[in-house]
Amino acid sequence: MHRKKVLALCAHPDDAEFRCGGTLILLAQRGWEVHIATVSVGDCGSAELSPEVIASIRLREAEAAVAKLGGKYHSLGGKDLQIYDDNPTRAAAVCLIREIAPDLVITHYPIDYMPDHTATSAIARTAVFTAPIKNYLVGPAADVRPSGKGVVPLYYFDPLEGTDWFGNPVHSEFYVDISSVIDKKAEMLGCHESQREWLRRQHGVDQYIETMKSWDAQAGKIAGVSYAEGFTMHRGHAYPQMPILQEALSDMIIMPTSE
Repeated sequence: MHRKKVLALCAHPDDAEFRCGGTLILLAQRGWEVHIATVSVGDCGSAELSPEVIASIRLREAEAAVAKLGGKYHSLGGKDLQIYDDNPTRAAAVCLIREIAPDLVITHYPIDYMPDHTATSAIARTAVFTAPIKNYLVGPAADVRPSGKGVVPLYYFDPLEGTDWFGNPVHSEFYVDISSVIDKKAEMLGCHESQREWLRRQHGVDQYIETMKSWDAQAGKIAGVSYAEGFTMHRGHAYPQMPILQEALSDMIIMPTSE
């Protein structure tokens, strides 16, 4: 029997754990194979350690986090604040999608506070579209044939704090009730221990696990549950419209009420 696969393609180590970790846990509990990938190695995530040292630490942290789900971590090897939607990065992302052959991909919302996030969203969107194209023979993608699955469904998790870069609220298409797995999500995020001091210094965020819970509680309030994660499906031409994520977690899905 085919085991379904989900790929969370994010900018940095800990992005997936912050924004869609609960949903990944729920999918893993239902037999899905979980993959988390980052475009960057997270080399700017320290004010004290060198880029090489902190990148090495963050690699181990990312592997430990996804291991809690029996999943696998992948890195495209890029650098923080040097993520661009360019040919080399597109090719690396296409190669990864062809190798994993996911049934759905989750990535950043297209408009987020940080350039790395918005660039990664564009990279993921392009890679999902491009992966099935046999004549796309660029960089590492030239060595891996398309899986035959075609374009797979693409979802965006909500941006940080649920707002775009102007501070306007982003209205999710639907929410996933993660109340039952919030402690497990906290365990995953807790693997990224090196980021506590960095987030306190750069973002003014202390007790980052409690901050994550606070953000998810805000989404939960909208959804009418204790904790939630919001998502929007990409519905552009040629992208599948099948609600695979909503069906996989049908008993956990909450549609926002219209006011």
